[in-house]
Amino acid sequence: MGINGCVEQIMTIPGARGATLVDCSTGLAVAAVGGSGVLDRHEDAAGTTDVVRVVLASPALSASPAGDDVQEIIVSGEFGYHLLVCVGRAFGAQLFLHVVLDRDSGNLALARLRVREIVDLLAGGRDDV
Repeated sequence: MGINGCVEQIMTIPGARGATLVDCSTGLAVAAVGGSGVLDRHEDAAGTTDVVRVVLASPALSASPAGDDVQEIIVSGEFGYHLLVCVGRAFGAQLFLHVVLDRDSGNLALARLRVREIVDLLAGGRDDV
């Protein structure tokens, strides 16, 4: 399916308004779809990279001594959710996926499950999602 196909799959999730696949080491967008028009994909990538880096570097937010157990970060706002999901070292880079979900038309639990399936597809190269 490839990177773009996986990111486009995010938009089939009810309430999804946009998704950006981000390289955590550079803070650059690898792929993007949808979006609200408030930020372009590179501003989105740079801003969310800061959040992910801070969480990953914080021992207080880890449940393991190694500190590498964070899989996702959820930011809740008045009108929606930001779901930041670590993809791992796919394609030779530390990647994460930023999904913007509308609060009224989306279902956070369903979105988390579906995004995890898509991330597994992206990271593992499976074609069955």
